[in-house]
Amino acid sequence: MTLSPQKLLDQLRDQIRLKHYSYRTEQSYLQWVRRFILFHNKRHPKDMGMLEVNQYLTHLATQKNVAASTQNQALSAIIFLYKYVLKQPLADDQLNAVRASKPKRLPTVLTKPEVLAVIANLQDTNQLIAQLLYGSGLRIMEALRLRVKDLDFANQQLIVRDGKGEKDRRALLPQAIVPALQAHLSVVEALHQKDLAAGYGAVYLPDALERKYPNANREWIWQYVFPAQNRSADPRTGIVRRHHLHETGIQKAVRTAARQAGLDKHITPHTFRHSFATHLLEAGYDIRTVQELLGHKDVRTTMIYTHVLNKGPLAVKSPLDDG
Repeated sequence: MTLSPQKLLDQLRDQIRLKHYSYRTEQSYLQWVRRFILFHNKRHPKDMGMLEVNQYLTHLATQKNVAASTQNQALSAIIFLYKYVLKQPLADDQLNAVRASKPKRLPTVLTKPEVLAVIANLQDTNQLIAQLLYGSGLRIMEALRLRVKDLDFANQQLIVRDGKGEKDRRALLPQAIVPALQAHLSVVEALHQKDLAAGYGAVYLPDALERKYPNANREWIWQYVFPAQNRSADPRTGIVRRHHLHETGIQKAVRTAARQAGLDKHITPHTFRHSFATHLLEAGYDIRTVQELLGHKDVRTTMIYTHVLNKGPLAVKSPLDDG
């Protein structure tokens, strides 16, 4: 029996959840597959193949002018559909679409005084998150997804779980923020106790963990370090619980703090991570060490920070500056 496009998307959703992909990835994949079907006048994907995939990807690059990362995301969604839903894996050697160009842009990096100026204009939880982004080199979602058990005060480190590339890694836990972080956790624990008393207090856990530890979702150690102010319904299950903070809040706060600090650079939460890496290299730390702390798969990704060291391009000193 031929599946309708809607039934196909339902099956796609089921497979994504079976693989424990994030809700954000689920929504993205569903959108890209839907657009792929609409682009080909609602033809069923089982009746199409690499030719149609190449046509769609080329359209994204030449007509929509999407970024390389966006085109790659669309390709990942379509590959997932054919492999896990249609059971018709696409042949990689037949991928010959026009690829979107990936511009080589240097990251925005702040000096240490600029970093401290932005952080000084943040308040409370937003300030603490920014201090973690700069002091630990975390991505924004890595910080927001931290759970209490991931903080290792005794060993001055934290564990980033299921980071980019679905890998765990150790990161620095700045000692300068330990008192503020512990005070913050006391407030969060009191909020958790209040939720428990009200009949709530369960936090989201991936399905495998939920089955293995059925009572863990109410335990303190599994709670988010940065919980949302209000409880909300899980979009997948409808269960009401307290999720972590949404990234848009810290993004807006950082933009405002940068303006208040009088900085005329494009500054986002990710700028703190760029600054973390650059400042470590400036301090003489080995690039392999920085690579490990950042969780980069390839050292070439880390190498970009050698081009923005605070010593001129390529760390070369101008002959005019020689005494």
